[in-house]
Amino acid sequence: MADELRIIVMEGDDTGQELLEEALRVLDPAVTRVPLELEHYDLSLENRRRTRNDVVLAAAGAMRETRFGLKAATITPEGADDVGSPNRLLREAIDGKVIIRTGRRIPGVTPVAGVHYPIAVVRMAVGDAYGAKQWRRDEDGDEVAYRTERISRSICRAVAEYSFRTASRIHGRVYGGPKWTVSPVYEGMLKEELDAGAERHPDVPYSPVLIDATYAGLISGAADAPLVIPALNRDGDCLSDLVMPMFGSIAGAESVLLAFDDDYEPIVVMAEAPHGTAPALTGKDIANPMAMILAAAALLQYASTMGHDDCETPSRAIYESVLEATATGVRTPDLGGHSSTSEFTSEVIARVRTKIDIWASL
Repeated sequence: MADELRIIVMEGDDTGQELLEEALRVLDPAVTRVPLELEHYDLSLENRRRTRNDVVLAAAGAMRETRFGLKAATITPEGADDVGSPNRLLREAIDGKVIIRTGRRIPGVTPVAGVHYPIAVVRMAVGDAYGAKQWRRDEDGDEVAYRTERISRSICRAVAEYSFRTASRIHGRVYGGPKWTVSPVYEGMLKEELDAGAERHPDVPYSPVLIDATYAGLISGAADAPLVIPALNRDGDCLSDLVMPMFGSIAGAESVLLAFDDDYEPIVVMAEAPHGTAPALTGKDIANPMAMILAAAALLQYASTMGHDDCETPSRAIYESVLEATATGVRTPDLGGHSSTSEFTSEVIARVRTKIDIWASL
């Protein structure tokens, strides 16, 4: 029997926690036939406040050991004196360098602007506007706000390299970039690493485009092939919130945080849904669980390349089952359907079981 796959499960808030539980239904070893050990950490806002974020750091330490994490959506409270963003703490604690979110066509759902090919946003996981030092002071009778941001060449290089490797894998092109003309020293660092990445990967098409033109291009025909868009931290956050709804719903794709070794091979993987906690939907059984279920599939996919060969088949089965379910009309209300959250998950589970049974017999 294969070694158990140890996954750090980070519980969240409101609908985020409910959708995590749906994803865990799909990950059940009785469904996937993958032996699992799940280690739970309560990252709800209440517990983060109670532990003063110690639980977040404990979860990060556990992820560094097991290499795999699955996280529910959590609340980031307002106020400088509160516990802040658990995602930022997790990214820093595991030395995460890249977040990748891939929008893809959802069968049966009409995309915006005729977009049919996948679009992957590869963004910095740390630095830039997030975690920047901020302050205000009075100057000449006016109040002035300042912010000191920073990026590093190592993070820029990781974004560039992973962008080109991803484009090579999906037979796409690297498209977009920062506003390097306005900010040649700061944002220009990412552009320098993208240019260097293009030299290392001459077989990958490369179309550097300023960030504002990138937005315009996404809705005016630039996505005529699979695209990989490298981005600064905040640019990538905004881009992914545009790209996901272009395919039908922000809940239609997963988000993956990666930490790398010196050869840019993943050593820690944390998968989650890119959407928030949707408190208005809590307890109504109507939220779309696709993103969380696909996050589970992505985690298995990465595990299959990191020593857990038995994860490849169930990962593919989950991806196919989610998309087949939507293709046959099993959809939650955000995609124009009438299925409940639990009904959609049950449909996916039934399809995963069937696929794995059939593939095993063949």
